[in-house]
Amino acid sequence: MNLQAQRDISRKLKVFEHAAGSGNVAFTCRYFGISRETYYQWKRAYLAHGEKGLINSKPCPENPKLRTAPPIEEKIIYLRRNYHFGQVRISWYLARYHDIKISAGGVYKVLKRHGLNRLPDRQRKRSIPTIRYEKQIPGHHVQVDVKFLDLKTEDGHKVRYFQYTAIDDATRIRALKIYKKHTQQNAIDFVDYVIAKFPFRINTVRTDNGHEFQVKFHWHLEDMGVRHTYIKPRTPRLNGKVERSHGTDQREFYQLLTYKDDVDLNAKLAEWEAFYNYHRPHGSLGGKTPYERLVEKMR
Repeated sequence: MNLQAQRDISRKLKVFEHAAGSGNVAFTCRYFGISRETYYQWKRAYLAHGEKGLINSKPCPENPKLRTAPPIEEKIIYLRRNYHFGQVRISWYLARYHDIKISAGGVYKVLKRHGLNRLPDRQRKRSIPTIRYEKQIPGHHVQVDVKFLDLKTEDGHKVRYFQYTAIDDATRIRALKIYKKHTQQNAIDFVDYVIAKFPFRINTVRTDNGHEFQVKFHWHLEDMGVRHTYIKPRTPRLNGKVERSHGTDQREFYQLLTYKDDVDLNAKLAEWEAFYNYHRPHGSLGGKTPYERLVEKMR
């Protein structure tokens, strides 16, 4: 008798003992979280077959004709292991890039079969209840922040960079640029890049109170006719979209990155920026890309 069978017998005998001691089957069922019909099914099986009747029967064998094809399973496993995508995002990617239609539930079954249905603790999202606020007009609010990067070159040297990021509140379109220094001058250069790149007029830029966003940066924006507002100190959630996008950069870009030099790094970042804006299905946009959302807004 295997260990699982012993556990089945032990649990059900405890239920019977509790019912005998309390003299109340309904109370016992509530206590153990089972229905009375289940209790009496166990009881009948026990009276008819003894302890062997308490062993849970094996589930029906899987129908191999209904199983996901091996090539599709390989793609699902690759996306999970390399990008840590959830089942819904994997389903979107397969439909968009491989013309493969498989439901999120079907993806989950594949992940579970291969022991990949749970992400590592460090990759698992924490379910923190939040209220999501979103502007309806592109350019009404653009969030800007800086991501600190400690990267390794091909020869193993560590180099620190600073990724300046801007994200439009309404469409999630982003602009990215890497600098070697963390200064107001670089912040000004970056915001000029954002204004030139975004396909709509920017009304307001919102930042934290970092030294790179102080007086020179502030008045540079105001002189260009763009409002600049600060979030409250110690409230990064008020710039939550840009903060979350940095997590996406880490999971889907930087952890897979190898590069030779600054030219190569900036070229790969430009590729990632274009992929994020034009091709990557976005969870909060229902699987659409930021530019697909922009087209909807413009209509």
